[in-house]
Amino acid sequence: MTSAGSSTVTPSSILAQLSEASTAEDFFTLLGVPYDSKIVNVARLHILKRMGQYIAREDFDGVPESVIAARCKANLERAYEDFVTSSPLDQRVFKVLKDAVARPNPTHFVPFDLLK
Repeated sequence: MTSAGSSTVTPSSILAQLSEASTAEDFFTLLGVPYDSKIVNVARLHILKRMGQYIAREDFDGVPESVIAARCKANLERAYEDFVTSSPLDQRVFKVLKDAVARPNPTHFVPFDLLK
């Protein structure tokens, strides 16, 4: 496991810091979440997308910065755990993966009898 270390930022600017992060590892470091680099190397975009989905459900209006930081950390831990226990293909976070298992649209069906 790679440790996020002691360089965790103060909660007063956590959303601004996260918006400036450029790598998945930056998110883990900023929030102080330990991670296995093997998992992050395979599922980095999936983890961040899932974290974004979880955070989108949050309402941070009027919430103290320390609580925002704790919620962000919990959401990253939850998103990371999703991909520790299953693969990106199992989770299907991105539309292209969802569409790959979608049922074909029956309106595009041409019966064999109509072909000449």
